[in-house]
Amino acid sequence: MAHVSISASKPVGNLLFWVCLCLMVSTLQTLVPNEQRQTVRQTASTMPTQVQTTAYTRADPAYGDGGTFGCANMSICDTYCIVCVNNSLRTQECYEVLVHWCKYNFDDAMGSMNSTDWCSLEKIKSAYNNFTVCTESVADCLLIPWPNQLVEHIFVNIHTIYFQECPTEALKDPPSSIILALVMTPICLIPVMVVLVVLKTKNGDRGS
Repeated sequence: MAHVSISASKPVGNLLFWVCLCLMVSTLQTLVPNEQRQTVRQTASTMPTQVQTTAYTRADPAYGDGGTFGCANMSICDTYCIVCVNNSLRTQECYEVLVHWCKYNFDDAMGSMNSTDWCSLEKIKSAYNNFTVCTESVADCLLIPWPNQLVEHIFVNIHTIYFQECPTEALKDPPSSIILALVMTPICLIPVMVVLVVLKTKNGDRGS
């Protein structure tokens, strides 16, 4: 008689397990925005390409490593790399000069605004984005990793100068999808654990 009960409870346990698993998977999928899913698919389908470089000759051939200067082979890179070559700057030295030039443009854009507008995202996002793209483009052209310690230090300095007094957003409730995931997970685990305990108990009784 116990053997019949165990056989009947196993399909029920399997059914509850798969129903709860499907609910958890569908709930977790709602946590991923559609844009992020498309980005992941595009990234997975795009094969990485090797960065091509162009060798420039420095103004002073005796300066640096063999008198040459490596530069990424992109149209915007010529402007940056020629500055480095004509001034006989090493890669890191030139990068610091160009990054501070990016920050000078950012400071100029922020200075043209009223200080009351510095906490408005709509007002400062263009200047902030231009500065970010500028530092990243220079790093790509000079074959330097981005982000790096210099850029992080400048960003901290920028936030200290311009955005330290900006009010932070008040705490608010999380999205409904997150609440649903947090609620459904324990609800689904409870019947699964009950079924496992029942099966374990009946198997123990049968063995005795």
